Amino acid sequence: MITFVGAGPGAEDLITVRGQRLLEKADIVIYAGSLVNPALLRVCRKDCQVCNSAEMTLEEVMEVMINGQREGKEIVRLHTGDPCLYGAVREQMDELEKRNIPYESCPGVSSFCGAASSLGAEYTLPGISQSVVITRMAGRTPVPEKESIASFAEHQATMVIFLSAGMIRELAKELLRGGYAPETPAAIVYKATWPQEKTLRCTVSTLAETAEAEHISKTALIIVGDVLDGEYERSKLYDPAFSTEFRQGKGKKEQKI
Repeated sequence: MITFVGAGPGAEDLITVRGQRLLEKADIVIYAGSLVNPALLRVCRKDCQVCNSAEMTLEEVMEVMINGQREGKEIVRLHTGDPCLYGAVREQMDELEKRNIPYESCPGVSSFCGAASSLGAEYTLPGISQSVVITRMAGRTPVPEKESIASFAEHQATMVIFLSAGMIRELAKELLRGGYAPETPAAIVYKATWPQEKTLRCTVSTLAETAEAEHISKTALIIVGDVLDGEYERSKLYDPAFSTEFRQGKGKKEQKI
């Protein structure tokens, strides 16, 4: 069996229990060496074949998978965070399906979750934002115009921006062009949950100078939105006057949820 496993955001104990067990019994592990914490590989058997996909093409990755499957080996394809976000995982699955090779997926903790934990933030706050936009700047990999940073910024929702620290001046300009005020709270989280983690709070207008002062140009998430400001409305779910399926509200009548 071939299993795509999410390695988590960085800390070696933030991989899922299932993911760790799959690593422990794997005959072959193909891991994203440029992003995955190598400490995760400590649980692998000594005779496990370990391949660093940062040095491989898609065709070379597929060759290892196909040959291993023919030999009846257990194969783990270890991706950073959760493979469903910027993991280039679909193209691998399609190649396996063309060959009728079975595979499974084991989800992981995404770095955007790790960043929220590091910041002590909640991305969805009553009265502030109930939506999270996960996106990236257009670079060598293009982004559809309808998904541009500026177009998403018009919604004033919480934004979590991947793969854009190297274009942070252009990013700030696009955020402002889309409608975010210069004083809108922002944060840069470098290597969320890793030992080298840095969390930097700033505003949209000071994003670039904050990143440049700390020499951050990659492996960082940018978070933008008023949820970082600290002001919000109290949740109705735990309001004494709010009735739910499990609790009768006291005081004024409220609609059940």
